[in-house]
Amino acid sequence: MSSLNRLWRNLAFRIGVIVLGLLTIIAIAAPYLGTVDPAVLDYALINRPAGEEVTFTLPSGSVAHTLWMGSDAYGRDIYSRVIYGTRISLWVAICVAVIAVSVGMLLGVAAGFFRRVDSLIMRTMDGLMAFPSILLAIALVAALGADLWTVVIAVAVPEIPRVVRLVRSMVLTLREEPFVEAAIALATPTSKILRKHILPNAIAPLIVQGTFIAASAVLTEAALSFLGLGLPTDIPTWGNIMAEGRVQFSQYPGNVMFPALFLVPTILAINLLGDGMRDALDPKFAKRTG
Repeated sequence: MSSLNRLWRNLAFRIGVIVLGLLTIIAIAAPYLGTVDPAVLDYALINRPAGEEVTFTLPSGSVAHTLWMGSDAYGRDIYSRVIYGTRISLWVAICVAVIAVSVGMLLGVAAGFFRRVDSLIMRTMDGLMAFPSILLAIALVAALGADLWTVVIAVAVPEIPRVVRLVRSMVLTLREEPFVEAAIALATPTSKILRKHILPNAIAPLIVQGTFIAASAVLTEAALSFLGLGLPTDIPTWGNIMAEGRVQFSQYPGNVMFPALFLVPTILAINLLGDGMRDALDPKFAKRTG
């Protein structure tokens, strides 16, 4: 049975793909699904309940629509902010996963294959891992300032050591395999050994690890925004929507609950996707289900 068939037969993988597919559609279609600009303030519409028909006053004129999720303490449409927040969360997840996996793969291969740089790279990674991820991200954002790419870098850096350790362990194992030793004995160029023998055998675990990093990135970005250290509030994210809503949670719980209803399924779907890929790409699991 091919890997693709095995993947699609996995229930967790299918659920993850479907949920993430829907979220991707929402993110792409945000300008059409959103009822009004998420940054528009209308102080005449502060803390309106969900389902109320209102008229937003815009520079271009008045726009009448339904507040599907109510409005916040600044008169902004929560529904539009949550929809646009999907874009930020998915973009952060993808960028963090790509950066962490790419950098971690390069450093991990170097540490595992070239013994002379192993100690230097791994001691540096151990130093980074000594800091709790969220504290390291907070420190980086505080030092570099809060914008989209700063947040991406701040979230990605704490994930790199985990990728490095994973890749290094795989490279150390593969380096002792007979086919790699034979290639070295035949004076095969190092770049070819890495390209033909090492990386193809390490790519599946890296893809799986990337999905878990993406899930962690969504949660960390939301935590940073919730603490007021993420993106500015004129850029809607699920985290800063909840951060602003927590002050009035007892009176208006929907201001926190509505973005949370998007945040939780997103993290769950990414984790299900990763679990499904891990099960389907695991040779032992393939033998049990083949």
